Amino acid sequence: MALPQRESPRGKVVSLFVTCIVDMVYPGTGLSVVDILEHVGARVVFPSAQTCCGQPAFNSGYRDESRTVARHFFKAFQNAEVIVTPSGSCATMLRHEYPRLFSPADGDLYAQAQRIAGITWEFSEYLVEGLGLANLDLALPAPQTFAMHDACHGLRGLGLGGAARDLLAQLGNAELCELNECEVCCGFGGLFSIKMPALSNAMLRNKIDNIEASRAETIVTGDVSCLTQMNGGLSRNKSRKRVRHLADVLAEGLGNPSQPLRQARGKQPPSVPPTSQGEA
Repeated sequence: MALPQRESPRGKVVSLFVTCIVDMVYPGTGLSVVDILEHVGARVVFPSAQTCCGQPAFNSGYRDESRTVARHFFKAFQNAEVIVTPSGSCATMLRHEYPRLFSPADGDLYAQAQRIAGITWEFSEYLVEGLGLANLDLALPAPQTFAMHDACHGLRGLGLGGAARDLLAQLGNAELCELNECEVCCGFGGLFSIKMPALSNAMLRNKIDNIEASRAETIVTGDVSCLTQMNGGLSRNKSRKRVRHLADVLAEGLGNPSQPLRQARGKQPPSVPPTSQGEA
Protein backbone atom coordinates (compact mmCIF):
# COMPACT_ATOMS: atom_id res chain seq x y z
CA MET A 1 0.00 0.00 0.00
CA ALA A 2 1.48 3.33 -1.08
CA LEU A 3 1.96 6.02 1.53
CA PRO A 4 -0.45 8.98 1.27
CA GLN A 5 1.01 12.01 -0.48
CA ARG A 6 1.93 15.02 1.66
CA GLU A 7 2.03 18.73 1.01
CA SER A 8 5.09 20.73 2.02
CA PRO A 9 5.16 21.39 5.79
CA ARG A 10 6.95 24.71 5.36
CA GLY A 11 5.38 27.61 7.23
CA LYS A 12 2.83 25.42 8.99
CA VAL A 13 2.36 25.11 12.75
CA VAL A 14 3.86 21.87 14.08
CA SER A 15 1.78 19.75 16.42
CA LEU A 16 4.19 17.59 18.42
CA PHE A 17 3.18 13.97 18.95
CA VAL A 18 5.68 13.13 21.64
CA THR A 19 4.81 9.38 21.98
CA CYS A 20 4.17 7.36 25.13
CA ILE A 21 7.74 6.36 26.01
CA VAL A 22 9.18 9.82 25.46
CA ASP A 23 6.41 11.32 27.58
CA MET A 24 6.78 8.87 30.46
CA VAL A 25 10.48 7.92 30.39
CA TYR A 26 12.44 10.43 28.27
CA PRO A 27 10.74 13.84 28.61
CA GLY A 28 14.10 15.54 28.03
CA THR A 29 14.11 14.12 24.51
CA GLY A 30 10.74 15.73 23.92
CA LEU A 31 12.18 19.08 25.01
CA SER A 32 15.14 18.54 22.69
CA VAL A 33 12.75 18.00 19.78
CA VAL A 34 10.94 21.26 20.60
CA ASP A 35 14.20 23.18 20.89
CA ILE A 36 15.44 21.97 17.52
CA LEU A 37 12.12 22.68 15.85
CA GLU A 38 12.10 26.20 17.30
CA HIS A 39 15.73 26.63 16.25
CA VAL A 40 14.72 26.13 12.61
CA GLY A 41 11.87 28.60 12.97
CA ALA A 42 8.90 26.28 13.45
CA ARG A 43 6.07 27.24 15.75
CA VAL A 44 5.34 24.23 17.96
CA VAL A 45 2.18 23.37 19.86
CA PHE A 46 1.43 20.38 22.05
CA PRO A 47 -2.08 18.92 21.87
CA SER A 48 -2.58 18.15 25.55
CA ALA A 49 -5.24 15.49 24.98
CA GLN A 50 -2.83 13.19 23.14
CA THR A 51 -2.21 9.70 24.45
CA CYS A 52 -1.06 6.66 22.44
CA CYS A 53 -1.20 6.03 18.69
CA GLY A 54 -2.56 2.51 19.32
CA GLN A 55 0.45 0.63 17.99
CA PRO A 56 0.77 -1.83 20.94
CA ALA A 57 -2.83 -2.97 20.51
CA PHE A 58 -2.48 -3.04 16.72
CA ASN A 59 0.68 -5.17 16.82
CA SER A 60 -1.05 -7.58 19.21
CA GLY A 61 -3.97 -8.10 16.85
CA TYR A 62 -6.48 -6.00 18.79
CA ARG A 63 -7.77 -4.02 15.81
CA ASP A 64 -10.99 -2.84 17.47
CA GLU A 65 -9.06 -1.48 20.44
CA SER A 66 -6.52 0.22 18.19
CA ARG A 67 -9.37 1.85 16.26
CA THR A 68 -10.71 3.21 19.54
CA VAL A 69 -7.31 4.76 20.29
CA ALA A 70 -7.10 6.11 16.75
CA ARG A 71 -10.47 7.83 17.09
CA HIS A 72 -9.18 9.61 20.20
CA PHE A 73 -6.03 10.58 18.27
CA PHE A 74 -8.21 12.15 15.57
CA LYS A 75 -9.89 14.34 18.19
CA ALA A 76 -6.63 15.30 19.91
CA PHE A 77 -5.05 16.36 16.60
CA GLN A 78 -8.14 17.69 14.84
CA ASN A 79 -6.57 21.15 14.53
CA ALA A 80 -3.13 19.94 13.45
CA GLU A 81 -1.60 21.35 10.28
CA VAL A 82 1.54 19.21 10.51
CA ILE A 83 2.36 16.41 12.97
CA VAL A 84 5.99 15.73 13.88
CA THR A 85 7.01 12.79 16.05
CA PRO A 86 10.45 11.65 17.34
CA SER A 87 9.66 8.01 16.55
CA GLY A 88 9.85 6.12 13.30
CA SER A 89 7.62 3.37 14.67
CA CYS A 90 4.83 5.73 15.72
CA ALA A 91 5.14 7.67 12.47
CA THR A 92 4.79 4.37 10.62
CA MET A 93 1.64 3.58 12.58
CA LEU A 94 0.11 6.93 11.66
CA ARG A 95 1.16 6.90 8.01
CA HIS A 96 0.90 3.21 7.12
CA GLU A 97 -1.60 1.62 9.45
CA TYR A 98 -4.20 4.32 10.17
CA PRO A 99 -5.46 4.22 6.57
CA ARG A 100 -5.75 0.42 6.89
CA LEU A 101 -7.66 0.52 10.16
CA PHE A 102 -10.61 2.21 8.47
CA SER A 103 -12.32 1.61 5.14
CA PRO A 104 -14.26 3.99 2.89
CA ALA A 105 -17.40 2.54 4.47
CA ASP A 106 -16.34 4.22 7.73
CA GLY A 107 -16.98 7.61 6.13
CA ASP A 108 -15.51 10.49 8.12
CA LEU A 109 -13.24 8.19 10.15
CA TYR A 110 -11.60 6.98 6.94
CA ALA A 111 -11.17 10.58 5.80
CA GLN A 112 -9.60 11.50 9.14
CA ALA A 113 -7.20 8.56 8.94
CA GLN A 114 -6.13 9.67 5.48
CA ARG A 115 -5.68 13.25 6.68
CA ILE A 116 -3.51 12.25 9.65
CA ALA A 117 -1.40 10.00 7.42
CA GLY A 118 -0.95 12.87 4.99
CA ILE A 119 0.38 15.42 7.52
CA THR A 120 2.67 13.22 9.66
CA TRP A 121 6.47 13.47 9.58
CA GLU A 122 9.16 11.73 11.59
CA PHE A 123 11.55 14.22 13.23
CA SER A 124 14.61 13.84 10.98
CA GLU A 125 12.44 13.41 7.91
CA TYR A 126 10.63 16.68 8.65
CA LEU A 127 13.89 18.60 8.95
CA VAL A 128 15.71 17.22 5.91
CA GLU A 129 12.99 16.22 3.47
CA GLY A 130 10.21 18.50 4.65
CA LEU A 131 12.17 21.70 5.22
CA GLY A 132 15.27 20.92 3.16
CA LEU A 133 17.57 21.54 6.14
CA ALA A 134 20.44 19.11 6.61
CA ASN A 135 22.77 21.77 8.03
CA LEU A 136 21.23 23.25 11.18
CA ASP A 137 24.27 25.46 11.85
CA LEU A 138 25.05 23.67 15.12
CA ALA A 139 28.28 22.46 16.71
CA LEU A 140 28.95 20.22 19.70
CA PRO A 141 31.08 21.62 22.54
CA ALA A 142 33.79 19.01 21.86
CA PRO A 143 34.57 16.39 19.19
CA GLN A 144 32.56 13.17 19.41
CA THR A 145 32.23 10.05 17.28
CA PHE A 146 28.84 8.61 16.36
CA ALA A 147 27.32 5.70 14.46
CA MET A 148 23.70 5.15 13.43
CA HIS A 149 21.38 2.32 14.39
CA ASP A 150 18.49 2.17 11.92
CA ALA A 151 15.32 1.35 13.84
CA CYS A 152 13.21 -1.25 12.02
CA HIS A 153 9.85 0.49 11.55
CA GLY A 154 11.37 3.74 10.37
CA LEU A 155 13.84 2.06 8.02
CA ARG A 156 11.49 -0.46 6.47
CA GLY A 157 8.18 1.35 6.82
CA LEU A 158 9.22 4.89 5.91
CA GLY A 159 12.63 4.51 4.29
CA LEU A 160 14.32 6.58 7.01
CA GLY A 161 18.05 6.60 7.72
CA GLY A 162 19.58 9.00 5.25
CA ALA A 163 18.12 12.13 6.85
CA ALA A 164 19.57 11.37 10.27
CA ARG A 165 22.98 10.72 8.77
CA ASP A 166 22.83 13.97 6.83
CA LEU A 167 22.06 15.89 10.03
CA LEU A 168 24.94 14.26 11.91
CA ALA A 169 27.34 14.79 9.01
CA GLN A 170 26.62 18.54 9.09
CA LEU A 171 26.87 18.81 12.89
CA GLY A 172 30.07 20.55 13.98
CA ASN A 173 32.52 18.42 16.00
CA ALA A 174 30.62 15.24 15.06
CA GLU A 175 32.37 12.42 13.23
CA LEU A 176 30.17 9.70 11.73
CA CYS A 177 31.59 6.17 11.94
CA GLU A 178 30.37 2.79 10.75
CA LEU A 179 28.30 0.33 12.76
CA ASN A 180 28.32 -3.21 11.40
CA GLU A 181 24.78 -4.48 10.75
CA CYS A 182 23.36 -1.04 11.53
CA GLU A 183 20.12 -2.08 9.83
CA VAL A 184 19.68 -5.29 11.88
CA CYS A 185 17.02 -5.34 14.63
CA CYS A 186 18.14 -4.82 18.22
CA GLY A 187 15.63 -7.41 19.43
CA PHE A 188 13.14 -5.11 21.12
CA GLY A 189 10.13 -5.13 18.81
CA GLY A 190 7.71 -4.11 21.55
CA LEU A 191 5.84 -7.21 22.72
CA PHE A 192 8.29 -9.39 20.80
CA SER A 193 10.89 -8.90 23.55
CA ILE A 194 8.32 -10.01 26.15
CA LYS A 195 6.83 -12.95 24.28
CA MET A 196 10.15 -14.27 22.93
CA PRO A 197 12.79 -13.14 25.46
CA ALA A 198 15.42 -15.74 24.55
CA LEU A 199 15.43 -14.76 20.87
CA SER A 200 15.24 -11.08 21.77
CA ASN A 201 18.28 -11.39 24.05
CA ALA A 202 20.25 -13.25 21.38
CA MET A 203 19.55 -10.44 18.91
CA LEU A 204 20.53 -7.87 21.51
CA ARG A 205 23.83 -9.64 22.23
CA ASN A 206 24.65 -9.52 18.52
CA LYS A 207 23.85 -5.81 18.45
CA ILE A 208 25.96 -5.12 21.55
CA ASP A 209 28.92 -6.99 20.02
CA ASN A 210 28.71 -4.77 16.94
CA ILE A 211 28.46 -1.63 19.06
CA GLU A 212 31.51 -2.60 21.07
CA ALA A 213 33.43 -3.29 17.87
CA SER A 214 32.55 0.12 16.40
CA ARG A 215 34.94 3.04 16.73
CA ALA A 216 31.99 5.24 17.64
CA GLU A 217 31.67 6.45 21.21
CA THR A 218 27.91 6.94 20.89
CA ILE A 219 25.23 5.18 18.88
CA VAL A 220 22.41 7.36 17.56
CA THR A 221 18.89 6.22 16.77
CA GLY A 222 15.48 7.74 16.13
CA ASP A 223 13.41 5.52 18.44
CA VAL A 224 13.71 5.54 22.23
CA SER A 225 12.40 1.97 22.39
CA CYS A 226 15.53 0.74 20.60
CA LEU A 227 17.57 3.12 22.73
CA THR A 228 16.15 1.54 25.91
CA GLN A 229 16.84 -1.98 24.70
CA MET A 230 20.42 -1.32 23.65
CA ASN A 231 21.34 0.80 26.67
CA GLY A 232 20.07 -1.96 28.93
CA GLY A 233 22.39 -4.42 27.20
CA LEU A 234 25.34 -2.02 27.29
CA SER A 235 24.76 -1.33 30.99
CA ARG A 236 24.68 -5.03 31.84
CA ASN A 237 27.84 -5.44 29.75
CA LYS A 238 29.47 -2.69 31.85
CA SER A 239 30.20 -0.79 28.64
CA ARG A 240 31.06 2.90 28.62
CA LYS A 241 29.26 3.32 25.32
CA ARG A 242 25.66 4.51 25.19
CA VAL A 243 22.82 5.07 22.72
CA ARG A 244 21.21 8.50 22.35
CA HIS A 245 18.26 9.88 20.43
CA LEU A 246 19.17 12.04 17.45
CA ALA A 247 17.26 15.01 18.87
CA ASP A 248 19.32 14.99 22.07
CA VAL A 249 22.57 14.93 20.13
CA LEU A 250 21.51 17.82 17.91
CA ALA A 251 20.19 19.82 20.86
CA GLU A 252 23.57 19.53 22.56
CA GLY A 253 24.82 21.88 19.89
CA LEU A 254 22.39 24.59 20.98
CA GLY A 255 23.78 25.33 24.42
CA ASN A 256 24.59 23.85 27.81
CA PRO A 257 23.26 20.27 27.78
CA SER A 258 23.09 20.17 31.59
CA GLN A 259 20.17 22.64 31.58
CA PRO A 260 16.82 22.73 29.84
CA LEU A 261 17.78 24.30 26.55
CA ARG A 262 14.96 26.80 26.41
CA GLN A 263 16.09 28.16 29.78
CA ALA A 264 19.74 28.14 28.72
CA ARG A 265 18.93 30.24 25.66
CA GLY A 266 16.58 32.51 27.59
CA LYS A 267 13.74 31.76 25.19
CA GLN A 268 10.09 32.07 26.10
CA PRO A 269 7.55 29.46 25.02
CA PRO A 270 5.49 30.44 21.99
CA SER A 271 2.01 31.80 22.51
CA VAL A 272 -0.78 29.32 22.00
CA PRO A 273 -3.73 29.87 19.66
CA PRO A 274 -7.19 29.73 21.24
CA THR A 275 -7.79 26.05 20.48
CA SER A 276 -7.65 22.83 22.45
CA GLN A 277 -3.90 22.62 21.90
CA GLY A 278 -1.48 23.37 24.73
CA GLU A 279 2.02 24.78 24.80
CA ALA A 280 5.07 22.81 23.85
